[in-house]
Amino acid sequence: MSDVSPPPGATRSRPPILRITDAAATRLKELLSIAERPGELVRLGVASGGCAGMSYTMEYTNDIGPLDTVVEDKGVRVVIDSKALMFLLGTEMDFQVDKMSAQFVFNNPNQVSSCGCGESVSLAAADVSAYPQP
Repeated sequence: MSDVSPPPGATRSRPPILRITDAAATRLKELLSIAERPGELVRLGVASGGCAGMSYTMEYTNDIGPLDTVVEDKGVRVVIDSKALMFLLGTEMDFQVDKMSAQFVFNNPNQVSSCGCGESVSLAAADVSAYPQP
């Protein structure tokens, strides 16, 4: 059996907390350009509710809490609510448009299931071993 740990003193690169696709970055830039207050960011979180147990939340914010995480990708800054971080690690944020809808879509490796309507999800906390501390 082989040891797959990095050698002592070696660092392992961390997977990104959140990846933002080009389509999501473009849409976020559009939304932020028409925000009511200058300098607003988008706060991403999760809330209890819905038939599957949780739902993704997005809102404008000018406040960054001391435990919040700010992710910068493709020229966009997104605030991740501290209570949601463990559920969003490794998530890809996309924006999809089809004939009947336009919406942000979250490809989340921590998602266990979703309801039939797609409005709520069941999430498990991320395996933090993939995110070693420096």
